[in-house]
Amino acid sequence: MSGKYRIVMVRHGESEWNQKNQFCGWFDSALSDKGKSEAQAAGKAIKDAGLKFDVAHTSVLTRAIITLETILNESGQSGIPVNKSWRLNERHYGGLTGLNKAETAAKYGEEQVKIWRRSFDTPPPPMEPDHPYYDVIVKDPRYANGPSQEEFPKFESLKLTIQRTLPYWNDVIIPQLKEGKQIIIAAHGNSLRGIVKHLDNLSEDQIMALNLPTGIPFVYELDENFKPVVSMKFLGDEETVRKAIEAVAAQGKAK
Repeated sequence: MSGKYRIVMVRHGESEWNQKNQFCGWFDSALSDKGKSEAQAAGKAIKDAGLKFDVAHTSVLTRAIITLETILNESGQSGIPVNKSWRLNERHYGGLTGLNKAETAAKYGEEQVKIWRRSFDTPPPPMEPDHPYYDVIVKDPRYANGPSQEEFPKFESLKLTIQRTLPYWNDVIIPQLKEGKQIIIAAHGNSLRGIVKHLDNLSEDQIMALNLPTGIPFVYELDENFKPVVSMKFLGDEETVRKAIEAVAAQGKAK
């Protein structure tokens, strides 16, 4: 290892709503069959790379939790401590939650959907109380201990997502790295993009253009100041990674 610290991150495997091309956000969509296979492949890749972990972190959403559990089972590490936090949740897509991305692009235009999906600080429309998934999300008992009523989002831009994700990185993960712990994070495209932006000091345009594939782990090696020595090294062949990234990029286009 060329850096002092190492951390592995992975976006959850494809969810049922990813498969249907729906805006998912904080809705608790399960993994699709493909997503389950992706999680198994991620676990095998981690095992083949000889990566061992002392502690794991994930969101409170099932698709990330099951991805992590599958990876740990496949790599023979199911007994390690797992921390779950809403701060690692996917970006909250507000009023777009549940809508088909291609149909939304056809209705509002690809450019508007691109702004909602990929602008740094322009959020989607808010999720109002009459939204079909409002109660399902806001009254979910897993949020009884946080976020607070004031913190609970009605929508999030990537900027807002980063603002609630980075405190977890700085206050929980960095101290564990300093203790010498080997860590894996299984989370979501936008919460992980926030960490990547922070680590690699990416511009708003650069992070907007970044597409994280589902179910493919990537490795960071960091120096003593937590600056990358190795950035986003994917555990997979280049062609598989390229096709997975292209599939994510195409989601917001009208059919």
